[in-house]
Amino acid sequence: MALEYAEKLAVDHHAIDDAFFERLRREFTDPEVLELGMMIGQYIGFGRLLKILDLEPRYCAVEGGDGLI
Repeated sequence: MALEYAEKLAVDHHAIDDAFFERLRREFTDPEVLELGMMIGQYIGFGRLLKILDLEPRYCAVEGGDGLI
């Protein structure tokens, strides 16, 4: 449910309706739903900020590799 919540907030937040919140509340308390939403929003926002500032890493280190890929 948490992953579905994150995906909906990231790509289709208009599809989050009362029925979706009912499903969330079967798994999480109201404070947990709020906290999840706040954390998801932070990660989405931070990722978007890194993108627009062109601060996303273009390469990533691979352990045991010969360098960067």
